[in-house]
Order: sequence, then C-alpha cells, then structure tokens
Amino acid sequence: MRLSQGLSVSEEGELVEYSRCRCGATWTKVFDGDGGKPEQPSR
Repeated sequence: MRLSQGLSVSEEGELVEYSRCRCGATWTKVFDGDGGKPEQPSR
C-alpha cells in the first residue's frame, strides 16, 4: 500500500510526488508541468 508523503514543485517547475510503503520502500514520481494540455475537471 502506497502512502502519500507529500508534494512539492521543483526549481524546473515539475510536480514531485513522494510516497512510501509500510515496508519502508519509497517512491518519487515527477510530473512535467509544461507538457501536455490541462486536465479537464471531472463532474
């Protein structure tokens, strides 16, 4: 199970998501803020 540890924005404008598992494993996922079209809000 991944537990969110937080979000931050890098100096390059990327969104960085930090997660961890109860077993001690950690993940860092980076999203490019300049790429692609904006997401449409869900209804």
